This record gives sequence, C-alpha cells and structure tokens, in this order.
Amino acid sequence: MGRIVTFVSPTNPTAQVSIVALDDSSDVQPVITVEVGDVDTVHAEAVDRGLPIVYPLTDESWGVRRFFVTDPNGAVLNVMSHR
Repeated sequence: MGRIVTFVSPTNPTAQVSIVALDDSSDVQPVITVEVGDVDTVHAEAVDRGLPIVYPLTDESWGVRRFFVTDPNGAVLNVMSHR
C-alpha cells in the first residue's frame, strides 16, 4: 500500500509491529492498532459500554475489518481483524 511497514518475528509470526505513515482512509488518525480475534465481538462490547466510536466498523479493501475507538485519554485506537 506504500504507507505501511510491518515487522514480523521470525519465530512467532503473530508478533508484529506495523508503522503507518498516514491512514488516508479516515480523517481520524489512530495512534496504535490492536489486532483481535473477533473484531465484531469487540465492537459490540465497545458500543455496549458507550465508548466513542470515531470510525465505523468497516470491511477494508486490503483484507481487514476494523473500527476506531477513542480511549479515556483521547488516543484513537484502530481495532481490527484480518478477514
């Protein structure tokens, strides 16, 4: 995609860190991405708790399903799962 670099552990491929230059799919910029096993369940829990969802649950063209939520300190988190 030209804007993301992912570093993957050679012994544990689920341990990854990605650095994103700019997420141009949204006006809101997340500070960190958290990958979860079931993003729909996490989204439902966030909605039930009344957390501010600042980017809706979306199936992205690059193969992830995600949403953005703001934490109590004002940081925007990208919560996602691979499809």
